[in-house]
Amino acid sequence: MSATHAVAGPIGLCTSLTGGCGHPLKGCHLTDFSMLGLAPRLLSALEAQGFTDPTPIQAQAIPHILEGRDLMGLAQTGTGKTAAFGLPLIHGLMENGGKPDPKSVRALILAPTRELVNQIADNLSTFVTKTPINIACVVGGASINNQIKRLNRGADILVATPGRLLDLIDRKALTLNKTGFLVLDEADQMLDLGFIHALRQISKFLPKERQTLLFSATMPKQMNEIAQTYLDRPVRVQVSPPGKAADKVTQCVHFVEQSAKSAKLKQLLADHSDELTLVFGRTKHGCERLMKQLDAAGFSAGSIHGNKSQGQRERTLKAFRDGKIKVLVATDVAARGIDIPGVAHVYNYDLPNVAENYVHRIGRTARAGADGAAVAFCSPDEIGELRSIEKVMGISIPVASGQPPAEEQKPKRKGPSGNKGRGRRPQRGRGGKGQRMAA
Repeated sequence: MSATHAVAGPIGLCTSLTGGCGHPLKGCHLTDFSMLGLAPRLLSALEAQGFTDPTPIQAQAIPHILEGRDLMGLAQTGTGKTAAFGLPLIHGLMENGGKPDPKSVRALILAPTRELVNQIADNLSTFVTKTPINIACVVGGASINNQIKRLNRGADILVATPGRLLDLIDRKALTLNKTGFLVLDEADQMLDLGFIHALRQISKFLPKERQTLLFSATMPKQMNEIAQTYLDRPVRVQVSPPGKAADKVTQCVHFVEQSAKSAKLKQLLADHSDELTLVFGRTKHGCERLMKQLDAAGFSAGSIHGNKSQGQRERTLKAFRDGKIKVLVATDVAARGIDIPGVAHVYNYDLPNVAENYVHRIGRTARAGADGAAVAFCSPDEIGELRSIEKVMGISIPVASGQPPAEEQKPKRKGPSGNKGRGRRPQRGRGGKGQRMAA
């Protein structure tokens, strides 16, 4: 469904974002949460936090979810998806009443990374204040025995990574036969991280009679299989075209040799030493090495990636959120799991192999209405990645310094034989296939 499609909501209000739908409330824009039909206690919780106006994904999705429809939501990171599914989920649980049985969950939310699971649980916790709804989260890297003990009491809402969820099911610490509400958040990232088999397994444990919501920033081919497995005649809502960056993000690219990237980064960081900055690298070892170089140069830096334990990652994120660490170096494992409004700059130290991941990376800045800057470093070996990013986004990223490789600037001429002339051999940098592995 497009952003201007109008449908009848469960409370008889126009849900058009543009008005002119023929409803008696002609011209209504759903500019207030009170128009969405949520429980008064939820509205009070939102008001206490200063939230009055729903984002586009919330205004479109919530009425459908309250109707009990399955839904596929396409929206980039940072658009308010957690509240889009969390508010109607909590509303439904309160309306239905009852308590979870031991070792059972009434609603399940699956997310690809530990950071995102914790972020979702934290955000939902603010909505369930002064309600009987309880929230649990389970992730790898934390004590499974403590998680088993917690689930003995059951949970109204469980937020989990797929792998740890299956571990708990295998140990008979958890059953899903009474789960009536399922959310797959950042489904495309789950596919990127290889969770397709785990998702197939989990579907076997869920009851057929349930409501399912799938949220994704992109639509890779395998997403159709996930949608067919999990969703029943879903409504589709899309509020932002794939590849569109947040409006307040300014972007630029520096053409720089791979060996000169570290010096260039230090120079730029020194100009904004008091601001929170995210730096994205391609590999775990590369990020750790870069973090140590920055630390040795006097910058307050930390790192998160797949080789860090859950405790290390949580402590580093907290230090970054509190401003004790100013520079956080991360792999894409954190691209969709960090929600820190104060991030002023995002540096793409290494360009991502998947062009859409660039959008998710730079979505870590310009959050909550703030301005932000996204800076890309492009070595001669990464020009293909840069052009793929520009194609997906439909823009040419402004050049801040340097020049693209000479062979790209000059038009290729054909020789007398009709073959392409002998130009200079394409430059081969250090970023070979071995460095292109996803972290």
